[in-house]
Amino acid sequence: MLDIKFIAENIALVKRGAEKKNIKVDIDKIISLDSERRLILTDVETFRAKQNAVSKEIPQKQGEEKNKLLTKMKLLKDELKIKEQSLEDLQEILDKLLLQIPNPPFDEVPDGKGEEDNIVVDTYLEPTKFDFKPKDHIELGKNLDLLELEKAAETSGTRFYYIKNDLVLLEFALIQYALSKILPKGFSPILPPALVRKQAMVGTGFFPADKNEIYSVNPGEDDLYLIGTAEVPLCMLHYNEILDEKKLPLRYVGFSPCFRREAGSYGKDTAGIIRVHQFDKIEMFTFAHPDMAKEEHQLIVDIEEEIIQGLKIPYQKVNVCGGDLGAPAAQKYDIEAWIPTQEKYREITSCSNTTDFQARRSKIRFKDSNGKKRYVYTLNGTGMAMPRMFVAILENNQNKDGSVTIPKVLRPYMGGQRTIETK
Repeated sequence: MLDIKFIAENIALVKRGAEKKNIKVDIDKIISLDSERRLILTDVETFRAKQNAVSKEIPQKQGEEKNKLLTKMKLLKDELKIKEQSLEDLQEILDKLLLQIPNPPFDEVPDGKGEEDNIVVDTYLEPTKFDFKPKDHIELGKNLDLLELEKAAETSGTRFYYIKNDLVLLEFALIQYALSKILPKGFSPILPPALVRKQAMVGTGFFPADKNEIYSVNPGEDDLYLIGTAEVPLCMLHYNEILDEKKLPLRYVGFSPCFRREAGSYGKDTAGIIRVHQFDKIEMFTFAHPDMAKEEHQLIVDIEEEIIQGLKIPYQKVNVCGGDLGAPAAQKYDIEAWIPTQEKYREITSCSNTTDFQARRSKIRFKDSNGKKRYVYTLNGTGMAMPRMFVAILENNQNKDGSVTIPKVLRPYMGGQRTIETK
């Protein structure tokens, strides 16, 4: 959420930011409503002052004079109640509109409407080439008894899957490998809850913007939501707190199941496990001092690259354009792995600087050296998203005989196993 004072003082910037993200919101209406709110607030304060003055007079009066003051007090009370209700109603409308305003992107974020307009800023390795026709991850998964898609569809519906045998062991290896790169950088490991309250979704900016992508559980009873990323509960770890400036940055790495409705992806990646409703993911999350947030952003991106480079997977890094940014992010870098059978790069990690957007919504501050309370900056980045990493590893490391070579860095976590072969 943006501060209303900031919005009023930077109307052009906020409008440009929303336009750059292709998000429609009526900034002028918000400014007008806030002006109206301040006028009503002045009236409320005036009536409260009058009410206090009359209440002090009443004990000093007798008879008719006292009765007149009591009548006046009642009229003031009734009028104040009407004014306070008007203020409450207007504030509710204003709050809903404020939640729709996205975080303005940084100047270095490129213009564009979607992922096709993202700018490549770096590459690693050449795209994998084979002297045979490569199999896709679906065929490899079936031949090597790693994936069961048909039974998953019968059990749960489309975009679900069973992972089996060596692919299960590969996931555990990937977890250990990723943590071996992340933990030495000062990240504390967390296993967070996978169900959260509405406030957590609002606080991190997933509501209202991405509400259609979130699964709700027992509406009207529990009113809980399944997380689409550990970013949500990790942010809430310091909800409504004032942090110690000397302890910043606070770095966490969470492992969790993630759930996404994929409501806007009808017809996209319907086969296989590239776009699914449930998956496991390692997520990095940082509460940073505003002055150090850009350095923290670079640190997380560097960790992501170190992890993928260790796996020897070809990739490109992109600076995400305004139209492909979510509401909270001021800047985001994606890493896209080469998928041989698709002959294109696909996103496997992302890393966002959300500045103080989430911290304002979640009331997370720190006290600086001058004693002033300021909002922290929050950043998040993918440590390892399992399904797409499976796809990248299987397809890029397949052999002519149908086996898959296990990346060297993962072998110590798989008992020295070198290949996945047909049993």
